[in-house]
Amino acid sequence: MKYNIATIPGDGIGPDIIEQTILVLEKVGQKYGHEFDFTEVLAGGCAIDAKGEPLPKETVEVCQKSDSVLLGAVGGPKWDNLPGDARPEQALLGLRSVLGLFANLRPALLHNALKDACPLKPEIVGDGIDIMVVRELTGGIYFGDRGRRAEGKMGEEAYDTEAYSVGEIKRIAKAAFDIAMKRNKKVTSIDKANILESSRLWRSVVTEMAKDYPEVSLEHMYVDNAAMQLVRDPKQFDVIVTTNMFGDILSDEASMITGSIGMLPSASLGEGGLGMYEPIHGSAPDIAGQDKANPIATVVSAAMMLRYSFGLDKEADAIEAAVTKVLDQKYRTGDIMSSGMKMVGTNEMGRLIIENI
Repeated sequence: MKYNIATIPGDGIGPDIIEQTILVLEKVGQKYGHEFDFTEVLAGGCAIDAKGEPLPKETVEVCQKSDSVLLGAVGGPKWDNLPGDARPEQALLGLRSVLGLFANLRPALLHNALKDACPLKPEIVGDGIDIMVVRELTGGIYFGDRGRRAEGKMGEEAYDTEAYSVGEIKRIAKAAFDIAMKRNKKVTSIDKANILESSRLWRSVVTEMAKDYPEVSLEHMYVDNAAMQLVRDPKQFDVIVTTNMFGDILSDEASMITGSIGMLPSASLGEGGLGMYEPIHGSAPDIAGQDKANPIATVVSAAMMLRYSFGLDKEADAIEAAVTKVLDQKYRTGDIMSSGMKMVGTNEMGRLIIENI
């Protein structure tokens, strides 16, 4: 099989980590008989410098024609003073919109070899943490009506509106239940149905969707309780599905309890197989090009691409198993380095992962 992948190295350490991830995918292709065709395009700060805009038309066209998109990182202090609609991060919002990416998948996986990095007590962590947060990405308060009123009860007011349709909730709920079927068959839906009307609709639609998945258990939880439970007993969760704003907050909390933001991948999915895959960490321009960046989050993002866009579960498992082996062999990049470990750079970490596939 041949797969066309648009690669967006982007800014800072993006080119460093994308380079190693491409090498890993090429190894997978050699081993399992697949061909991956990579087309590099510009987005983010580098696109602003080269083309005068964060998301050039040609980038959009290449991504739309591809089977999937692999992204490194965008942004950095160099472009911090630009207006909001001209900043590098607008490339991400633009790509999500034009590609119809409505579901954001954020795994929070704590490797056994990195348990010491977790801020929670060992008795809470147990033999590890493995949570998948499924966040609705294109609706809710971030995309609702907003504005300011000069005449409010106590002066000028600002407002942002939370709104969800049945269709928006159905498709994100279906994504969550489908993922749960491949995992431990439990979905926890997070809302604020005791206060918000939009959450009451959310809860009723998710409950109705659950009837199509009799093998999956469904639990509802208020967002404030969920924030507490994530640090009290994270092992109770399998798949979490929630709104745009709640997912934005809870996915960051879930990632923190794994100990290192440099280890975690993400996926943004639309209808069909097309998706955009990227690490959740930033561009870290201070270490760009110095062979110091941790490529693991991007490598594991590529594993998610194989699983969710291409249906290549065996190949995805091979990448994830290789990462686990390397960590068990005590190799570490600087961001996850600890006493007694063997420190390596970006390129050596990539080589070690390839060696273990």
